[in-house]
Amino acid sequence: MSNLEFIKDCQEKVFSGERISVEDARKLFNVPDEDLKELSKCANEITRDYNGNKVDVEQLNNIKKNACSEDCTFCGQSAFFDTGIETYQLPTPEEVVIKAKKAKEEGADSYCLVAAWKEPSPKDFIKVCKIITEINVKVGISVECSLGFLTKQQASKLKELKVKRYNHNLETAKSKFPEICTTHTYQDRLDTLEIAREAGLELCTGGIIGLGETREQRLELTLELARIYPEEITINILVAVPGTPLELQVDLANSEITRIFSVIRFLLPESVIKISGGRETQLEDSGEELLQSGANGIITEGYLTMGGNKSKKDREMIEKIGLEA
Repeated sequence: MSNLEFIKDCQEKVFSGERISVEDARKLFNVPDEDLKELSKCANEITRDYNGNKVDVEQLNNIKKNACSEDCTFCGQSAFFDTGIETYQLPTPEEVVIKAKKAKEEGADSYCLVAAWKEPSPKDFIKVCKIITEINVKVGISVECSLGFLTKQQASKLKELKVKRYNHNLETAKSKFPEICTTHTYQDRLDTLEIAREAGLELCTGGIIGLGETREQRLELTLELARIYPEEITINILVAVPGTPLELQVDLANSEITRIFSVIRFLLPESVIKISGGRETQLEDSGEELLQSGANGIITEGYLTMGGNKSKKDREMIEKIGLEA
């Protein structure tokens, strides 16, 4: 069987409701570059069949940009590194409501509250709950959260407040993780996802590619995501932050980026697969190709420590390729 026939065979398995094997996923991940166009095309057809033409557009609000206690080597918000990034504490609910209203007016499908800490203190968690309540009452947009590690009680409270989805990224493969972070474990992250799921929250998880990991480690991350089967996968492309240990990291080839998005789609046909941080600076087309290679979601208007495309520009890009924002 040729590589092109193999890719089509895997696609047919997905269309028939069958989950492809680890062996199939590894072979897809390692098809030659000359077959990437077919891999991309087939991933796009799976996306359209399972998810239609709608692109999930999300906006973030980094509600607490602070010197975080964790030593993640890619992160400009870590207290371990001197990156010169501005810090601030939790804003008032009124300030967040204004931004959430703007996001809704600009066509965002969801609004994610993100905080730079290991886990919310009881006092800060109460403040976040107040912010969520005000957004529910005054805006009416789907709220998602990324607040670090959670207790079961906190997760249940978020569900009670109608938070739809909880984000907690694995960051990278388990085998790579000790090189990326030493202040908590990979299992800590898996445990938090389990707590969120047990509380009835949908899951959003993923990671950052381009950290110096091997292709095999990107496959390892992909297979772990397939095991978890989250409702949303978010893949960031490293933007090296001056002052962090990864500031001189070489950019990942675009072919490797296409490869992971496409294979994730074969493994997770029903999930939202979101192009997150780095798409504007690391991709020449801001994600057009990836939105036709398995991805069906973007974050617009900026990220945790860097700006992004304006919502209007992203909507025009989506419509240009025949999709719906």
